[in-house]
Amino acid sequence: MKTTHTKQKKQSIKGSRSLVTGSIIAILIAISPYIFYSYESFPDVKVWETSFFTYDSAYYGSVQSTAYWATSKIVSLMFLILWFFTCKEWWYHVIIIPIAMYSFQLITVFNDDAKYVDEVEIYYVIPVMMVIIPIVYFIRIKLFDKYVYNIDLEKMNAELAEYERKEKELLEELNE
Repeated sequence: MKTTHTKQKKQSIKGSRSLVTGSIIAILIAISPYIFYSYESFPDVKVWETSFFTYDSAYYGSVQSTAYWATSKIVSLMFLILWFFTCKEWWYHVIIIPIAMYSFQLITVFNDDAKYVDEVEIYYVIPVMMVIIPIVYFIRIKLFDKYVYNIDLEKMNAELAEYERKEKELLEELNE
């Protein structure tokens, strides 16, 4: 049997974790405008040379334009990921679809060979949708059966198993 002190300690640890997690989420949301407008700190040149790397913005024409598109995708992706991890609704898996879409768009931003941005990502997202949508629909059906139509599938399976067991017993008695 657990003592009150142990329960209080576990609740305190759980509460402090929740406080830290909530604080991180709040800070990310609060600084999101700064993250988005950080593109203005990039130089407005075609080729950006630093001591670590050289970046040539072939498609967008300037490094600042590339940074603008990248930060717009990053901030949107950040909000969707936060929503996915904090959502308590039964349908939260559907949020993976726009997360995949923005992820592919972000990859496209940095792909200098891309001729069309935000136009072909749907072909990459379709396989993700083909997996997620049936899963979410299956969850929805199970929830509707249980809570709306008051059908308990586990109870029905148990009853069917009982009928099968009784049927086998009857057949065994008849065969003897």
